[in-house]
Amino acid sequence: MVLPPVYATREDVMHALDVKPTAYNSAQIDRALQSASRGVEALCHRRFYPEAATRYFDWPSSQYRPSWRLWLDDNELISITTLTSGGTTIAASDYFLEPNRTGPPYNRLEIDLDSNAAYGGGDTHQRDITITGLWGYRNDETLVADVDEAMTATETDLDVTTAHSIGVGSVLRIGTERLIVTGKTMKNTFVTLPGAMTVSQADVTMTGVSGGFSIGETLLIDSERMLIVDKTDTALTVKRAWDGTVLAAHSLGASIYAARTLTVQRGALGTTAATMSSGDDIYRWDPPGPVRDLVIAEALTSLLQERSGYARTAGSGENEREATGRGLADLRARVYTSHGRKARTRAV
Repeated sequence: MVLPPVYATREDVMHALDVKPTAYNSAQIDRALQSASRGVEALCHRRFYPEAATRYFDWPSSQYRPSWRLWLDDNELISITTLTSGGTTIAASDYFLEPNRTGPPYNRLEIDLDSNAAYGGGDTHQRDITITGLWGYRNDETLVADVDEAMTATETDLDVTTAHSIGVGSVLRIGTERLIVTGKTMKNTFVTLPGAMTVSQADVTMTGVSGGFSIGETLLIDSERMLIVDKTDTALTVKRAWDGTVLAAHSLGASIYAARTLTVQRGALGTTAATMSSGDDIYRWDPPGPVRDLVIAEALTSLLQERSGYARTAGSGENEREATGRGLADLRARVYTSHGRKARTRAV
């Protein structure tokens, strides 16, 4: 079963909880993220992720509307590839995507009244209008890495040059193909430790190691994970015992691994799997910031409540009260105000 995308990553939640990745808690966090993401969609009455698809609309339908306007309602559009009605293609110059001042997302299509185009003309009103395009809220993307090794259209392990900005759950685009990250594992960087490291939280500098690493990247040396928090031209500064691992001593010449191999779902969200070349750009789709924050908060609350048997309390003795999460309620209200799809009023 292919699950829809989530609006925050497994790493977002793990870092907030400071837990060590295991098969058990990874599955638990993924489930919480799915639940939180679907809950935010229900709250806001919209889906935020981009999906390439062809959708059909009746014309005329039971909705009251002018003959030149098609309301899309919850089928929000980011962009159109082709528009046909009654089997006739309508040119991009003959229609408008609205609202033009704030979209995308676009919630209606209007025929340019200065053109000869029109809706209708099919043998029946059912599915008279066909729209192929990119559906969703926004398609905001960030360039985050490059492909590190060529891939066929069937491979599912993607090696990248850096993955500090990519997590399990990220939606990526390489060329015209979208991929969903379902796993993340360590890859040998073929760089070795230039000096021994002691069992000390104060021993945080790797002198002689810098090139090819990024701030925010997770390293693995022996069985200890470390987070890169700063770098210069000649050294890395790390946070030791990261991801719940145990502080340990490391010898000169120990291999340095980095989380740069991604397990991905190919041809996701209506796209087709394609071959990739080393050096191809990798773009990450970015959900709206408040939506991401709310999904993280909802997932954290769900996990903490589950661990306490849904009996979390604050205070003690006579002052003990159930933890109600007022901050979460405020965040929900702010997200609905800023990103909720409001009801459209129309005559009947």
